[in-house]
Amino acid sequence: MTADAQPTASHFINGTYVEDVNGAKFQSFHPATGEAIAIVYSATDAVIAQAIDAARHAQKVWAKTPGAERGRILIKAAEIVRRRNDEIARIETLDTGKAIQETLYVDAVSAADNLEYFGHLAATTTNEHIPVDEKCFAYTLREPIGIVAAMGAWNYPIQTCSWKAAPALAMGNALIYKPSETTPLTALLLAECLTEAGLPAGLINIIQGMGDVGAKLTSHPNVDKVSLTGSVPTGSKIMTAAAATLKHVSLELGGKSPLIIFDDAHLENAVSGAIMANFYSTGQVCSNGTRVFVQDGIREAFTDRLVERTRAIKIGDPLDPDVQMGPMVSQRQLDIVKGYIETGKQEGARLLTGGGCPTLQGLENGHFIEPTIFNQVSDEMTIAREEIFGPVLSLFDFNDEETVIDRANDTPFGLAAGVFTGDLARGHRVVAQLQAGTTYINNFNLTPVGVPFGGYKMSGIGRENAKHALDYYSQIKSVYVELGDVEAGY
Repeated sequence: MTADAQPTASHFINGTYVEDVNGAKFQSFHPATGEAIAIVYSATDAVIAQAIDAARHAQKVWAKTPGAERGRILIKAAEIVRRRNDEIARIETLDTGKAIQETLYVDAVSAADNLEYFGHLAATTTNEHIPVDEKCFAYTLREPIGIVAAMGAWNYPIQTCSWKAAPALAMGNALIYKPSETTPLTALLLAECLTEAGLPAGLINIIQGMGDVGAKLTSHPNVDKVSLTGSVPTGSKIMTAAAATLKHVSLELGGKSPLIIFDDAHLENAVSGAIMANFYSTGQVCSNGTRVFVQDGIREAFTDRLVERTRAIKIGDPLDPDVQMGPMVSQRQLDIVKGYIETGKQEGARLLTGGGCPTLQGLENGHFIEPTIFNQVSDEMTIAREEIFGPVLSLFDFNDEETVIDRANDTPFGLAAGVFTGDLARGHRVVAQLQAGTTYINNFNLTPVGVPFGGYKMSGIGRENAKHALDYYSQIKSVYVELGDVEAGY
């Protein structure tokens, strides 16, 4: 076991680490070696009750704290995250298997950016004065929702936690966060940074566990909002459970996103976009543009260059700064992706490159897979319809603009979509017709904190990032003020 990855305790509640060994024990494994790097215990009912109680008492005071003061704490926490960037990145790589060249420059950096952004916004939220007539007026008050229970995904653990913690805390809420049981470690480090920055105890609580712990949070009468980043089936379960008490719900779910390459696209940029849309983080990104539609005139040159560059991707030890792709997060996820690759072959798609599981010296127990490209994929194939969540790219032919838009939208998902073209008028025209919440022209998969991120259709409800996220962590109270006499008609 890697000693420096083992957390002080499994949970972080009311400003300190908490352990309860009566909970079910589970381990976090380094995906490159299969080695156990940490042991944590699932939250018992007592731990959940402790977190709820701490959040309830702390939130009442925090809600009355001026926004500027709340913001200063978040901004200071961002500075601490940046100071600890290398340490957090290493733990993130050990926990997820993502290449260190990614986690050093994206994961903790994104968390710090989020804390800083919402720290600055906390003091700027204003209310609205509404004239009615000469004898009365109204105004609004933006108030926190209360206790937010949030559940995160395993592909971006600290980023997902910060995406929920920053706007929730900025608006005066308390947060109880359950990381994925697959990657339980770096959310605890974020809680440490917030606490060191001066966040009052009880406002950030991290509890570990499987789906049963998330279900208990969702159904708890003292939880006012549930926020999930995860799969569509899990999102559906949360909505169903939350309906019993009509909790606020926001969901950032999966996708099967289209990426459209027109004839006039810059070839090398388009290939780079397709690679980033499919193979970054070993393909484990919810917004990935896995359906790559390539217009006839550029298809041959694009395909040849895409295959060439994909075969050059360096797979290996994710702690090696020269490695570009690490392993899948788990054996289970590797098996899922391998199953989709076999299904693609069986259904008639042509495998251009990849699909194998290399055995690397010293990493024989790692969950490695080659970046994979399928050609001659038809719209009805399984690999064209279902989210794979691995480094599997499918190529599709198209000729005319109108038809490709219809095909791109022919999915129950709507998280992201992208267009590469030299004609910006066409780029704007096409994205205006794509049914997705996050769209790109001549790039893909960038998520700056000032740009809202979220989906249409089955890809979710609500938005992460940008000022729009505050709408999902606050509620509006209208106040009507009468200045004249009140008359009754009877």
